[in-house]
Amino acid sequence: MINKKSIGVFDSGYGGLTVFESIAKSLPDYNYIYFGDNARAPYGDHSFETIYQYTLECVEWLFAQGCPLVILACNTASAKALRTIQQKVLPVKYPGYRVLGVIRPTAEVIGTYTESNTIGVMGTRGTVNSDSYPIEIHHQFPALNVVQQSCPMWVPLIENNEHGSAGADYFVKKYLDELLAKSGDIDAILLACTHYPLLVPKIAGYLPEGVKLVAQGDIVAESLVDYLKRHPELAGVLTKEGEMSFYTTGDSKVFDQSASIFFSREVVSSQVSL
Repeated sequence: MINKKSIGVFDSGYGGLTVFESIAKSLPDYNYIYFGDNARAPYGDHSFETIYQYTLECVEWLFAQGCPLVILACNTASAKALRTIQQKVLPVKYPGYRVLGVIRPTAEVIGTYTESNTIGVMGTRGTVNSDSYPIEIHHQFPALNVVQQSCPMWVPLIENNEHGSAGADYFVKKYLDELLAKSGDIDAILLACTHYPLLVPKIAGYLPEGVKLVAQGDIVAESLVDYLKRHPELAGVLTKEGEMSFYTTGDSKVFDQSASIFFSREVVSSQVSL
């Protein structure tokens, strides 16, 4: 495996599989390694320092498996760890390696989804408290009004396969109502967590007419396609055999069963310890 150069895709759990699926559809020829830190998920309520340390450990593990490019398919990790890894770790320890997140590519296009110039952002506490989305969005669209709402119960519901249950409706409606109560001008809502696409059917049922839902998978995939075109020196060293490998810090049997909810093909993973 070390002789092969794969694209690494990291998430704290299963949600990154929704992004990985879009990436694999857009770039099917490349080799991929997906790594879920399920034993320590969810990340959303951990401290900045803890999330940074967990994320760095997982990124370095992917580097060791032969991944010169790693995608943080996790909004919390992108919000709280990406910048430090890019600025302080890579230049010193891993020159030539690249780590990309999901926040910046989303921020670069989110303004095109609104006509009222007001968008809602729904994410974990960690993502919302970091203010990463308002900061990045205002770099691209200074006049855009960004209204945030944390949804602490959504990830646990999804990871416990309860997102289709009647109980999930309560929390979907609760957080959506809280967001929309903050502004009547919201006409687009960004699902700023890669788990949340699994709740789209329920969210749509409570969404006012004319309000768009924006998920990140296709946005991140399109951004990666463009990135590799602009960096042929990196694209050229990546192995193109169409292989996919899956790893988890949790129980591999549990991972394989739950992964099928997020990924539209059979998943067979291996368990690793960090």
